Amino acid sequence: MPSSLTDASRDTEHFRDTWPYFWIDRANAYYMRALDKRLKPLGIDTPRWRVLMSLYEQDYMSVSEIAEFSTLKLNTTTKIVQRMVAAGLVETRVRPTDGRVTEVCLTGKGDDLRAKALGEVNRIRDESFYNTSPAELQTLNEILAKISKDLARMI
Repeated sequence: MPSSLTDASRDTEHFRDTWPYFWIDRANAYYMRALDKRLKPLGIDTPRWRVLMSLYEQDYMSVSEIAEFSTLKLNTTTKIVQRMVAAGLVETRVRPTDGRVTEVCLTGKGDDLRAKALGEVNRIRDESFYNTSPAELQTLNEILAKISKDLARMI
């Protein structure tokens, strides 16, 4: 136990300087706040955004594929997709090659919302990486991809 405020401050600084998850969590928390602030006026929340972006370059994805891509739980993704169907943002169908699988695709309305939201998210990226070079950003992405892969093996 630290014997003084100075020791406690030094311990906090040491933790901050040696624990990368401190910074990962902090960056993610600020990102989520910025995302909520920018998406709310569009009538979208972060989970819906994740589903919309999962479908960005795919015509159809299964609900489980969306859950995996967007790092949401399957039951959460199912509920989000159901609400998005009701809002006219996505449509579902049975996978033609496997009747057990439900696939999801964007509607025109969903694609329009995705495009508007993507504009806001791109602004967040540009503003948050303003002081980061393209090479640093590429390195950061590569490192985070490695960490994500290693962490995924643990679950």
